Amino acid sequence: MKTTLPVAIAFLGGIVMVISFFFNEETTAIGQLSGVMLDWLIIIGGFTLLLGVVSITRVNWSALKRKQDGWFYNLLTLLAIFAMALPSVLPKSWSPLFGRGPGTIYDWLFLYLQAPMMATMFATLAFYIASAAYRAFRARSAEATILLITATLVMLWRVPMGEAFLNLFPGDIPHLLNSYIMNGANLAVQRGIIIGAALGAASMSLRIILGIERTYMGKG
Repeated sequence: MKTTLPVAIAFLGGIVMVISFFFNEETTAIGQLSGVMLDWLIIIGGFTLLLGVVSITRVNWSALKRKQDGWFYNLLTLLAIFAMALPSVLPKSWSPLFGRGPGTIYDWLFLYLQAPMMATMFATLAFYIASAAYRAFRARSAEATILLITATLVMLWRVPMGEAFLNLFPGDIPHLLNSYIMNGANLAVQRGIIIGAALGAASMSLRIILGIERTYMGKG
C-alpha cells in the first residue's frame, strides 16, 4: 500500500494534467480539475518550504550541539534564518518593525545584508568565469581558434568601450555579430539544448506517470 498509493496518485495526476491540456479550463470538468490540482501544487509547495526550514534548522542545530568543526557558521545560519523569518511573519500592528514592508527588520536585513552578499558572490564568480575562459579559449586547433576569435568579438561587443572600438572598423561588425552570431549560430544551439531538455523532461515525466521512476518515494 505504501508503494501502490503514491504511484496511483502520480499516475492519475499526470494523466489528468496531460489530458486537460487539450480541454478548455473554464468550460470542461477536466479543465477545472487541472486548475484545482495546480492550486494544490502551490499549497503543497508552501509546505515543502516549511519542511525545508525545519530540516535546515535540525541539521545546523545538531552540528551546533556536537560542536563540530565550523560550528560557528552553523550558529550564524540559524541566527540568519530566524532573524529573517520571525519579524516578517509577526503582525505589523505589534510594531512598525515587523512585517515585510519598507523600514522593517526584514527589509533592512535584505537591503543591507542579503543584497550586498548576493552582489559580492556574483562579482566573485566573474573572476572564475574569466579564469575558465582563459583555459578554454586557447588556439590549439582550427576550431579552438574560431571559438577564441568569436568569443573575443562577442565580449568586446557586450561592453560600450568594445563596441566603440569595433565601430572603428568598416562593415558594421556589431550588427554582424548580433545578426549572425547571437541570433544565428548561438540561437540555434540554444534551441537545440532547450529541445533536448524538453525531451528529457518529457521522458522523466512519463517514467514517473508509469511508475518506473520512484525516487520521489526514496526508491530507485
